[in-house]
Amino acid sequence: MFRLAHLSDVHLGPLPELSIRELASKRVTGYVNWHRNRRRAMFGDTLVNLIQDMKDEAPDHVAVTGDLVNLATKKETLAARLWLEELGAPYDVSVVPGNHDAYVPGALKRSYREWYEYMIGDNPLNAIGNSFPYLRVRGKVAIFGVSTAEATAPFFATGTFRRGQALALARLLESCRATGHFRVVMIHHPPISGSTSWHKRLIGKQFFSKVIRDVGAELVLHGHTHLDTLHWLRGPEFKVPVVGVPSASQAPGSDKPAARYNLFEISGEPGAWSLIQRERGARTHGDGLGWIRERELLEAGHAIDARPREDAKPAA
Repeated sequence: MFRLAHLSDVHLGPLPELSIRELASKRVTGYVNWHRNRRRAMFGDTLVNLIQDMKDEAPDHVAVTGDLVNLATKKETLAARLWLEELGAPYDVSVVPGNHDAYVPGALKRSYREWYEYMIGDNPLNAIGNSFPYLRVRGKVAIFGVSTAEATAPFFATGTFRRGQALALARLLESCRATGHFRVVMIHHPPISGSTSWHKRLIGKQFFSKVIRDVGAELVLHGHTHLDTLHWLRGPEFKVPVVGVPSASQAPGSDKPAARYNLFEISGEPGAWSLIQRERGARTHGDGLGWIRERELLEAGHAIDARPREDAKPAA
């Protein structure tokens, strides 16, 4: 069995002091939003406790689907690098960027430079820079990272998935289908119509859907919405689960779910994969961390539309 942990939307805080030059951009709107809303809900021991709990579960690999920072300042990006090093070695942690990691023009390039060891494949064409999509093979599991991050205008948080990246992803997915790997695709923005508001949507999701429809995958992971969601995309043989996770820093008591991570248990063989999702995190009333729910997503290679069992605990 391979155990894959998934967390997202870390939004490391607190914000550093910003210069006048840094505030003379889109960052000023994010700065106000942080102090009005996110500072109270997304700062404290929530993230620290969640990460320690995840480490206690000893997953084989960790997938982080973006938004490590808030306004993508130089200090934040460097701090995120230190946080990643504490999270795990680059071999054991895979990252894709989110819209906050590309908050203003030039920020995404800095994120690539500081976090590149966590965002490159096993055989990268270029060690530093935009190397998406990338492929990492860990045992029976193939992990694909794609980027939808880009700088946008104030009050927008859209992402883009272009045709060129789609073609490259299709080739990688097909190669790993031929070798019989369990294929996991990481993306920040949800590739599902209507899953988020118009100003936060994924542009080019039709390209992503076509790749999955034509070539397939076994699992798609995303963040961005700060919600625990399960959608499905049509694949060539069976429906593919598309799973979102709440923010890893969200304290209990907000209108969004409290901080959680997903632990996926992958077993079986090509054509007969089994996939179980176990959701663990902060409980609603702030009484510590625990198991939230359990879902069986694939059984013998076929998708399962099952009603989740609340408060499920893992088998002994």
